[in-house]
Amino acid sequence: MTIEREGGDPLPYEGVWRFTAPAVDASVPQARHAVRDLLTRQGVPVADDVVQGLLLIVSELVTNAVRHAALLSPTLAVEVAVGAEWVRVSVEDNHPYRPTALETDHARTGGRGLLLVREIAREAGGVCEVEHTAGGGKVIWAALPLKPARIL
Repeated sequence: MTIEREGGDPLPYEGVWRFTAPAVDASVPQARHAVRDLLTRQGVPVADDVVQGLLLIVSELVTNAVRHAALLSPTLAVEVAVGAEWVRVSVEDNHPYRPTALETDHARTGGRGLLLVREIAREAGGVCEVEHTAGGGKVIWAALPLKPARIL
């Protein structure tokens, strides 16, 4: 499936790719490598720091699905959508709980994954959202511009 771009045909790197994985620890590095390899294989003109942010986002979101949703969702789905000027990664599971970003609590050693994802997206000039799926689960996604946001 490709995404149509206003004013013409999609660019060679535009499209949507989706894969599923078991909700186990080994899926975290596998998902990260799959996203990196996809971006490289498709020739997506994405800045290195944006790639690093995307890979950290994928790691955090897949880790959250493995840790918190595996009991009700033995599989998860990772989707990568690339447009002319942006890239969006999402992780979907079938667990109905919709997480919220916790505030920074330096006494806690975990629980700040979604906060980190939102901060990475914000710093890159992108966005992050949590949505319910039609099947009763959730999808958490982050969209970032292909080029990093300029800091004035």
